[in-house]
Amino acid sequence: MMEKRGKASKIIFTLFLMIFLFTLLQFLSPVFLPSNTYTELDGMVGVINNEVEIENMSFPWNIGYLIGDTLCHQKQERSFVINGNQMPFCSRCTAIWLGLTTGLAVMLFYHVKLNSIFMVILILSLFPIGIDGGGQLIGLWESTNISRTLTGLIIGVPVGIALGVIIDEGKVLFKSKTN
Repeated sequence: MMEKRGKASKIIFTLFLMIFLFTLLQFLSPVFLPSNTYTELDGMVGVINNEVEIENMSFPWNIGYLIGDTLCHQKQERSFVINGNQMPFCSRCTAIWLGLTTGLAVMLFYHVKLNSIFMVILILSLFPIGIDGGGQLIGLWESTNISRTLTGLIIGVPVGIALGVIIDEGKVLFKSKTN
């Protein structure tokens, strides 16, 4: 299923680098912003709720917060705090980004075959996030940052690997069509 890769794919490396830098930005932003300045960024997914706060941030730190404000609910009680500042994404989303980075890093060094075992692993990795998020949604429990981080990593890593597999499979398909 997994074999050592000879030369790293340029496309996978580029995607890895982009996601790695964005993930790094998420951790550096609260560090380089003034301490205890950005908290209670709660909002709704798909809506920019913290426009005023983000406009007061310097570049590039505002980028992570703008994307986080758009893609994540950013509830304070579900987010990590660094330097007294809430991170741009909640703990689960942060872990998904870390998982994507890790999965793509694996794909820099290994080639993973698209097969039924991989598909089963990918599908099974959805269950923890679905159970944790679903149980919380219907009021059975309140997820902790630890459970949110674990479920984010459990889905993020295989999805990062899947992105690499898709790129590899696309290159194979493209080569076969050009020959």
